[in-house]
Amino acid sequence: MALEKRIFKLKGVVQHYSWGGYEFIPHLLGLENSQHKPFAEYWMGAHQNHPAHIEGKVALNNFIAQNGEEVLGTRVNKKFGSLPYLLKVLDVRQMLSIQVHPSKQAAEISFEHENQENIPVHAPHRNYKDQNHKPELMVALSDFWLLHGFKSKEKLVNILAAKKELEFLKDVLVARDYKGLYEEVMLMDQAMVNKILSPLLDRIVPLYKEGSLTRDDEDFWAARAALEFCRNGRYDRGIFSIYLFNLVHLKKGEGIFQAAGLPHAYLEGQNVEIMANSDNVLRAGLTDKHIDVPELLKHVLFETTIPNILKPQSNHKVFTSPAEEFELQEYSLPEGEAVRIKSTTGEMFFVMEGLLTLDADGKSIQMEKGECIFVTAGTEVVVKPSSAVNLFRATVP
Repeated sequence: MALEKRIFKLKGVVQHYSWGGYEFIPHLLGLENSQHKPFAEYWMGAHQNHPAHIEGKVALNNFIAQNGEEVLGTRVNKKFGSLPYLLKVLDVRQMLSIQVHPSKQAAEISFEHENQENIPVHAPHRNYKDQNHKPELMVALSDFWLLHGFKSKEKLVNILAAKKELEFLKDVLVARDYKGLYEEVMLMDQAMVNKILSPLLDRIVPLYKEGSLTRDDEDFWAARAALEFCRNGRYDRGIFSIYLFNLVHLKKGEGIFQAAGLPHAYLEGQNVEIMANSDNVLRAGLTDKHIDVPELLKHVLFETTIPNILKPQSNHKVFTSPAEEFELQEYSLPEGEAVRIKSTTGEMFFVMEGLLTLDADGKSIQMEKGECIFVTAGTEVVVKPSSAVNLFRATVP
């Protein structure tokens, strides 16, 4: 496809993972869901396994490969050679896996190793789907709950002391630090996992069912996890992480960044997420996908994490992070307030709410809720809202 214009409608890819919700993404995209499928993620990017399509026809990764410098600009094309970010919308109905993303160097080595082992890239038991790392930043579209890195030692001691079934882990923390503590529970014999978690869950699940627990209480999520993931008397060791990690509540419009090695899990809510162009996820529990605890433990940052909640305050919010691959911006525009933007690389504009006209390259494109536009480097874009608009922009810093 020759580069005859500089602005394109982009059609993303829906991922029907089991943890997804049934209404939010279909409503956002104007789709029916008569089959009651879970709509978990909407991918807008150039990942080779699930690329979005230009004008609904040409895969974005192929389009960029054919027109790299014109699409990405000299700097980004020279540095990355492809679109370096992946933009998503998520609807988390059921909590996601306890997970960690590898570093860039680790991903390159391990991806090649699995290739040499002749593990198909789409095999469910494969850990590394590509050669990239996956730092990620999310912005909440609703109240959003997640687990995010290890609690401080003071908080850990307090919560372990408050749970008689877990109190023995205080001594493990003191003697063996975070690494020893996490290895203790994640490598523990399954019979011992059952023995420890059974009385705890027997105590808190009835409280959850009667509505006595709130979302700011770790017991709420542990009880929910027990009902969703514990089957046939086998208790999911991922439940330990709920007590060991920070329980974070983001309000709509707030964001958070997660680097390689940071253990985390999304629990509930909707968000916009941007990350390096990767699908590398190592899982340790609370999932029906492939789990590889020893591999995950190789990559975990065993340190205190103080959650840094991003709260930019303006009609044009810029969510910055240490990542070189991406930057996420949010525009909240009233009807009639036009804004002029010049793209610095291949950029995406996604409409979360409202109606607008987007002028660029001598053309006007009407956009509404759930639609995405891709523009090439150096394109001047004028956004003209015909109603109140909430618009996200994905770019490279």
